[in-house]
Amino acid sequence: MTGVLDHSADRERSTERAESFLQLIERARRGKLKVYLGYGPGVGKTYRMLEEAHALNEQGVDVVVGYVEDHGRAETQRLVEELEVVPRRREAYKGLMLEEMDGDAVLERKPTIVLVDELAHTNAPGSRNQKRYQDVLELLEAGIHVITTLNVQHLESLYDTVERLVGVKVKERLPDWVLDEADQVVNIDLSAEDLLTRMEAGKIYPEERIQTSLANFFQRQNLEHLRNLTLREIAAHIEEKGRTSPIDERIIAPDQVMVCLSSRGPDSAALLRYASRLAGRLNRNWYALYVQTPAESPEQVEARTQRVLSDTLTLAHQLGATVFTFQGADVVETILRFADEYSVGHIVIGRSGPLSWWKRLFGRRTVIERLLEGAQDKAVAVIDTGAGRRDQPPRRVGQLARPPDISARPPDRPVFSISDHLSEDQVVVWQESVSQEQVLAALLERALRDVPGLDYTATLEKLRERERQGSTFLDEGVAFPHLRVDGLDRPAFALGLPHAGIRDVPARQPVEVVWLFLLPAQGIPGFMPTAAFSRMVRDRAARRELVQAREPAAALRTVQAWERRHTPAGRSP
Repeated sequence: MTGVLDHSADRERSTERAESFLQLIERARRGKLKVYLGYGPGVGKTYRMLEEAHALNEQGVDVVVGYVEDHGRAETQRLVEELEVVPRRREAYKGLMLEEMDGDAVLERKPTIVLVDELAHTNAPGSRNQKRYQDVLELLEAGIHVITTLNVQHLESLYDTVERLVGVKVKERLPDWVLDEADQVVNIDLSAEDLLTRMEAGKIYPEERIQTSLANFFQRQNLEHLRNLTLREIAAHIEEKGRTSPIDERIIAPDQVMVCLSSRGPDSAALLRYASRLAGRLNRNWYALYVQTPAESPEQVEARTQRVLSDTLTLAHQLGATVFTFQGADVVETILRFADEYSVGHIVIGRSGPLSWWKRLFGRRTVIERLLEGAQDKAVAVIDTGAGRRDQPPRRVGQLARPPDISARPPDRPVFSISDHLSEDQVVVWQESVSQEQVLAALLERALRDVPGLDYTATLEKLRERERQGSTFLDEGVAFPHLRVDGLDRPAFALGLPHAGIRDVPARQPVEVVWLFLLPAQGIPGFMPTAAFSRMVRDRAARRELVQAREPAAALRTVQAWERRHTPAGRSP
C-alpha cells in the first residue's frame, strides 16, 4: 500500500548489514603473520626479529617472547632478557627434558604480538601439535600476531633441490602454503663471505663446532646455492602477492597441474615436489591423482606398499595438492578422463621402465607412450627422478607441446561468478549427522529446482556412478561432487554444510563443506568451478565463516563477500 512503511524489510536489511559487519570484524580478528626468511643459521633472522620487538615495545605495543633459540649467542641473549618471556613447557622424552613453546600459556596471556623462532621445528612427542607452525596457526586464529623466522631449506618442495645442491637431507620441513599465507615476508640477506667471517669469529656456533661446520654445511658453494634459492623464493612470493586475483583462473585457458602417482613409484615424493613448484610458478591449483587398478585393491596390496602409498598421499596434502583416488582398470584412460574433467593443462608423471621386446611384439605400449598420444592438447612432463639418486636432479625427459598461450586470449572475457548461480534455496545446512546418500540427494534436488526438463532420478544415479568411479569426498574436510549433464545449458550449483559430519565417509578430517555442481555436457570454455571452490575453501577465513554459518543466507553472504574481495578490478561478475 502506498505511503505505508515496510518496517519488516528495513529490519531485514539492518540484520544483513549487521551480519556483514560482524563477518568483517571476525576476519579482522585473525592475527597477522610476519616471517623473517634467510638461507642459513647466523644470517641475522632472530636478531632482526628481536630488534623489531624492542622497537614495537618502545611504542607501547604488547610484545612477548613465545620461543627464541639463542644458540648461546651473547647479543641474542641480551635482547631476549630485555623482553617479557612466556615460560616454556617442559616434556620428558627418553630420559631427556625437552623445552617447547607453551602455546596454551601464550593464549592465556594473549599479547598483541608474540615472537616464535624456528617455524619449521618439530615439537617433542606428546605435544598437542606435531609441528611448531601448527602452534602458530592456533595463535593466529586466536587473533594474536606472530613474528617468526624460517630458513629456506625447510620448505617441503625444496627438499630434493637442497639435497642435490648441498648434500643435506633436511629433516624438519613445513608445507610451502604456510609461507604463502604470510602477510609479510622479509628477506634477511648476507653475503656468503660475511656469513663465513661471522662463523670464523665465533658469532654463530661455539668454537668446538666451527671447523666441522666450515667443512660441511658452511662451504661457500653451499651458501651461494641457498642464498640464490632464498632470493628466488622471495621474488616468487612478491609476484604471487602482486597478482590481480585468484579468480583470474576462471577466465584463462584451462591450465591446472596434475601429478600422477603410483603405489610402486621409485620416488613419488620428488614428483610431488616438482609438481608443487610448477603449480607455484604458474599460480595454478594442482591435483594429485592415484589410479587404483583392480590389482591394487586394498585386499591385494601388501601392507608395506599401502604404507608407502599412504605416506605419499599425506605428503601431497602437505604440499597443497587436492588429492584424488580414482578406480579404473585402464590407468591412461582414467588419467585422461580426470584431466578433461578438471581442466588440467599440465600432466606430471614419472618415467616408466622399458617394455620387453616380446611385449612390444604383441603391440603393447608403455603408459607414457599412450599418454603422450592421448593428451594432444595438454603438456605432459615426463620426469626422471633418478630413482632417488642424490647426485641427479629430477629431469624432464619428455614433453608435448604446451597449450595455447593464455596471453593471446581476449582480456574482456566475462568472469563466471559462483554466487550468480547460487541462491539461498540452493544452500542446505544440516545440524544433525547425515549420510553421503542424503547429502547427494538433497543437494541435487536443490541444484535442479530452477532447471526444468531434467530427470532427477536418472541424474542422481549418474552422480552415484560418478562417485563410484572416484570419490570427490576428499580427506581434506571438503567434497566436490559434480557431473556433466546432457540437456543442461548453464551451470547449476548447490552448497551443503553438514555441521555434524557425514557418518559414512571415512576421513581423518570430517567433511565440513560440500560443493555440488552440474555443468553442460559440452562444458563452458574457461570456466573451472573446481579451481574457484578449492581456492575458497583454502582461504581459512572464508572456510571458517562457511563452517560457522547456521543459516543459508549467512553462507551465501560469505560466498558473495569472498568473490567481491577476489574479483579483479574492472571486471563485474
